[in-house]
Amino acid sequence: MIKDNVLLALKNIRNRGLRSWLTMLGIFIGIAAVVSLISLGSGLQSAITGQFSSIDPDKLTITNAETGFGPPGSTAIKKLNSHDFDLIESVNGVDLVIQRIIRVVEVNYNDISKFKYIANLPEDEEQIKVIYDTLNVKIIEGRLLTKNDRRKVVLGNDFLDKDEFGKEVRLGKTINIQGTDFEVIGFLDKAGTFTINSVILMPDEDMRKILDIKKDEYDILIAQVKDQDKLQEVKEQIEKTFRDDRNLKIGEEDFSVQTPEQGIQTINTILVIINLVIGGIAAISLLVGAIGIANTMYTSVLERTKEIGVIKAIGAKNSDVLSLFLIESALLGLAGGIIGSIIGLSLAFSVAYIVQSTFPGLNFAVKISYPLIFLSIIFSLIIGTIAGAFPARQASKLKPVDALRK
Repeated sequence: MIKDNVLLALKNIRNRGLRSWLTMLGIFIGIAAVVSLISLGSGLQSAITGQFSSIDPDKLTITNAETGFGPPGSTAIKKLNSHDFDLIESVNGVDLVIQRIIRVVEVNYNDISKFKYIANLPEDEEQIKVIYDTLNVKIIEGRLLTKNDRRKVVLGNDFLDKDEFGKEVRLGKTINIQGTDFEVIGFLDKAGTFTINSVILMPDEDMRKILDIKKDEYDILIAQVKDQDKLQEVKEQIEKTFRDDRNLKIGEEDFSVQTPEQGIQTINTILVIINLVIGGIAAISLLVGAIGIANTMYTSVLERTKEIGVIKAIGAKNSDVLSLFLIESALLGLAGGIIGSIIGLSLAFSVAYIVQSTFPGLNFAVKISYPLIFLSIIFSLIIGTIAGAFPARQASKLKPVDALRK
């Protein structure tokens, strides 16, 4: 009997044609949104975690309060200074303090202008070595910058792309940065992070000059800790030192001291919030889909009143009619879930391909969660069943005589 009801339900869905597809549209959108965006979110989480993997676990990153989006420290109204540098250096457990400046500049080559990230290299040889080791940069052409270089730059691997400026940038060539010419002395090997692949490394003195940055002004201060196991302890000591110096209470900090793990956790928290918002939007779509199924099934009951009368007249029970309509609504939900999952995965892979093509250094890949897909399909099946419950009950309550008269 169940097999017959399933076959009959499939026949009825097929006969309604376009109406069945429109009924499932809300389910399509809701499930596709859940599957695609959560799959992309998982891939994005892995990609961003990979971006932080270049930061050594014995480093603390200190910045002042940010006021917008941009390279770390670049949007702070009050910059870190030499006094802050000395404070960090005085903290017990800090081995070395490195100052960094990271900005966005206008780069001109072959009469084409683009905006790129630029980072300074301090004048201290030990600090330069730590930066190279931390970023794990390797040279593919030319050489790296030294403390004695002036008006010279090292470019990320993306600059080797002929399409970047319509013409290949080569060793010894001159590129214009913020109106000043610089000689290209090296290219970095392709890295696992897109920021390094597109970066320009420049001597600290030159960068301060072209951007009019004061000598004792820093975007970021990086503290290398002597004992990695005491990283949290040193972090808390730096925070206390800064609060005492700035006369601030706990919770009033206008600065940030972050471990690499905290950076990843912050990003993950943002991604969780995004996924919750996405889930809310998808839930609305699923609600619309459920209403669509209920409406279609209710209309179906009205259209098939005589059919119901005939079925009951030849011996069908109320439970048989109820199961027939419940199976039909459940199949609508199930089909919507399956097709929505396929659409969602297709969208996720398409977006991932575009992102990977645009940012070759970003290891961005879709992570397929089979439990997520399974639960999405089961959920849509349940939604379809619940949505069809009232119309199905109404159909089962029809009396054969009354149904045949209509």
